[in-house]
Amino acid sequence: MSNILIIKHGSLGDIVQISGVLRDIRESHGEKKIFILTTFPYVELLTKCPYLDGVIIDKRLPRWNIFYLIKLKKLLNKFNFSHVYDLQNSSRTSFYRKYLLNISNWSSTETTLESKKKREDFNNDPVLERFKIQLNNSNIKTNYTLKPDFSWAGVNVDKIVNKYLAKKFILLFPFCSPQLSHKKWPYFNDLIKIIKSKHDNLEIAIAPGTSELEEAKKIETISITNNDKALNVMELAGLINKASYVIANDTGPAHMAAHLGQMGTVIFGYHTTAKKVSIETNKFRAISVKDLNDLTAEKVYLEIKDKLELIN
Repeated sequence: MSNILIIKHGSLGDIVQISGVLRDIRESHGEKKIFILTTFPYVELLTKCPYLDGVIIDKRLPRWNIFYLIKLKKLLNKFNFSHVYDLQNSSRTSFYRKYLLNISNWSSTETTLESKKKREDFNNDPVLERFKIQLNNSNIKTNYTLKPDFSWAGVNVDKIVNKYLAKKFILLFPFCSPQLSHKKWPYFNDLIKIIKSKHDNLEIAIAPGTSELEEAKKIETISITNNDKALNVMELAGLINKASYVIANDTGPAHMAAHLGQMGTVIFGYHTTAKKVSIETNKFRAISVKDLNDLTAEKVYLEIKDKLELIN
């Protein structure tokens, strides 16, 4: 029997967003096994996904590494794939289509975009709308693509939470990748002081990633880890589920909160829009400004004050 291949290398936010896409592909190919080609950081997470039957690792070595490409080609050909859904839509995956996988049923922006629409215009559309168009043009019914549900990812973290917290809590994500420092709102400590002074019924916590453990010491609140190590993605999803409210920069955890159905706020600067990255829901909303340095903690608090007052 032939199988189905999905390609998605990352990032975390992107992996979260395709939860609905994966379900739609699963329901359209119910009788076949579905595999995903991804990178190492997401193997454990995607192994847990109920819409997939297996995970294949792509080391993404340089394309001039012929020996690696030959090895990857041989591996992929063993699975007898009949369809490929390229959700990465990158120059690398376009290269794979041309040289590694000779498959006619290849779904990507490149193969499904209507001739009247330019690629650069299409890329400005909301990301989930783009996936919907891609799948619809590949004869996939999109019942869930626009409504990602990441609830499958979480694990029970009661022991971890009970170690640090005794009340309902607000979860903050004040970090971002060093190369994306323009996404970083600089006033989380000021916001913490305001919330603590006005809401003594709430605790405030952060959950730093591995590369953020040292920086977390500068944030004046509870830092949650598991035996002094950063939570993995599944534990982080479980923690987000336990929070009463989430406040974050535009990062992977913000997308997790949005598509776990959490109530919260994400802060955007000039780098993109909430609409383009499809992060807003009826419970998870964005504050968008041109310059993050001009957005004071007082302004953010006024935006979320009413919601915090409803948490009992």
